[in-house]
Amino acid sequence: MTGQAVKPSAPGNNQSLGYRLKRDFYRNKFKYLIILPVLVYLALFCYKPMYGLIIAFKEFRPNLGIAGSPWVGLKQFHNFFNDPYFFRLLRNTFTISFLSIVFCFPAPILLALFINEIRSNTFKKTVQTITYMPYFISMVVACSLIRTYTQQNGIVSQIVMAFGGEATNWLNKSEYFYAIYIISELWQTVGWNSIIYLAALTGIDQEQYEAARIDGASRMQQLWRITLPNLIPTIMILLILRMGSILNVGFEKLILIYNQGIYNVADVISTYVYRRGIIDAAYSYGAAVGLFNSIVNIIFLLVANKLSTRYTESGLF
Repeated sequence: MTGQAVKPSAPGNNQSLGYRLKRDFYRNKFKYLIILPVLVYLALFCYKPMYGLIIAFKEFRPNLGIAGSPWVGLKQFHNFFNDPYFFRLLRNTFTISFLSIVFCFPAPILLALFINEIRSNTFKKTVQTITYMPYFISMVVACSLIRTYTQQNGIVSQIVMAFGGEATNWLNKSEYFYAIYIISELWQTVGWNSIIYLAALTGIDQEQYEAARIDGASRMQQLWRITLPNLIPTIMILLILRMGSILNVGFEKLILIYNQGIYNVADVISTYVYRRGIIDAAYSYGAAVGLFNSIVNIIFLLVANKLSTRYTESGLF
């Protein structure tokens, strides 16, 4: 016989896709049930609302509905780019984001490294508790404290007067707003944001430290040669995510602490969208500005991920 041997087909190759999916569902039905609430949540609150984005290209009128409102194309975007406040909003938004990245992003890393080096468990838990507590204070209460402390007769003025300065209402001074915002942001978030770095530190193989100590490496050398290199992937992932929300400056906090006297430094895109889109009922204009904000964030996310993947081999995708 000169016929060729017939290669047996892999089991299941002749089965239809529907049959395989049905079999997989029955085999893992409880796992599918677990993720079902998440899928429903994403569908209802993340994907379904995307339909409303089309009002950015319409002159939305509530009595006509989204479908019945007239199309205006890119008119709303044109109006925003020609808005007299456009460059001020961009400047303020990027300034606050840049300062937050420079000061607030490294702070949790340094705190996590500090806590990791503490040998006393009692002192370590005390530091963690003190730094975590501000995060659990509601934003309204936290902002009320900020406003109270920075009043003319507040604790900040009392401290300044003790060193020979003058009392003033610090939140009414544009030159002090960024400092107040960043310091309060550090106070609120540094402890909570350090948790993920502490978790990454506990995952480092301790045998690396033992080998380094045998070779005579100091604690600083262990920090630079072992700890930081192992933290780089976590740091880069969080930095990429932070860059992806570079224009999403804390809306709730700004609304609660700013006033018209400091709009020149405190008014950002998110607060402007709130005033125009909600208070002034310019829904289409607000949607267009929000869509512009999201597009810029996506661009920053993609660029940051590309650079991180190229230079550190760590990225989201």
